[in-house]
Amino acid sequence: MADDENSPISVRSAKTLFADLRGAPALVLAVSGGPDSVALMWLAARWRRSLAQGPRLVAVTVDHGLRPEAAREAREVKRLAASLDLPHRTMRWTGAKPKTGLPAAARQARYRLLMQAARAIGATHVLTAHTRDDQAETLLMRLLRGSGIAGLSAMARITERDGLVLTRPLLDVPKSQLLATLRRAGIGFADDPTNRDTAFTRSRLRTLLPQLAAEGGDARSLARLAARLARANAAVEVLADGAERFLALRDAGSPTQAGPTRGFHAAAFAALPAEIRLRLLMRAINAVGHEGPAELGKVETLLAAIDSGIASGGDRSGAGQRPLKQTLAGALVSLSGGRIHIAPAPVRRGKGG
Repeated sequence: MADDENSPISVRSAKTLFADLRGAPALVLAVSGGPDSVALMWLAARWRRSLAQGPRLVAVTVDHGLRPEAAREAREVKRLAASLDLPHRTMRWTGAKPKTGLPAAARQARYRLLMQAARAIGATHVLTAHTRDDQAETLLMRLLRGSGIAGLSAMARITERDGLVLTRPLLDVPKSQLLATLRRAGIGFADDPTNRDTAFTRSRLRTLLPQLAAEGGDARSLARLAARLARANAAVEVLADGAERFLALRDAGSPTQAGPTRGFHAAAFAALPAEIRLRLLMRAINAVGHEGPAELGKVETLLAAIDSGIASGGDRSGAGQRPLKQTLAGALVSLSGGRIHIAPAPVRRGKGG
């Protein structure tokens, strides 16, 4: 953004935020009623009015049923949307709520309901109001959890989710600019106390940001780091794609197993850099497994066992040698006959079927 970080977003700058969405038939705006999402709705409505033709905008509020004020806040969003000539829908998260992992479960429910609303109106995109400040907080959370390069890339501006496009047009915009924009327009917004509740990790980290900023680790610097890591991650993914093609060519003409299986020539696999091996193994496990995405740390441990097995000759049949065989994320990974085999593991009792 070219504007000053404490000044309102100019009309010219706002147009660049939404320029690549002009050809969409309809857009869902995720509006909780807080300052960021209200600013998103106001900016998007102003942008749409400037177009002779453009997408239909629909504001959607998700009521998680966790706070008594939520229903009133949804009505306030509806009132503001009407003043901007925008239709509004409230989606409610019903049913029992988990006693642990509530923030993650609420986030999943929110996206599920937003995507449901988008499909109902024929929208191709769902817009959320994540800002540069949110990006910095996400990076810190993932750093403390020991995430790999992909995780430290934090949030992408555009991602595919459930067959729709999730886009974050404000990801490079500081929250201070959104607040200044609302003040200039005279628009009010809701204050969600959970944003300051130190029972949640993100809220605790938020209180540390001023201290980090004093040491040079402000939101701009942290978001720039996330962008650089995203760039590096994209490059590594290209290398992994090439390595996958190389291993496929190395296997050309080899006997193949029927069904949803993956496999690698052990010696060729072992010659690749560790990060590439890790990604290829994770891709294969996630492709054939049936228990959700594999955890990075567990894949790292499995890769170390595979590397050890290959180095000790455990990838080949022989007297006294015990081939490696482990299950992870619903995939059965084995090392024998000079090959790494990844196949669906038998479904465990209690896991469905």
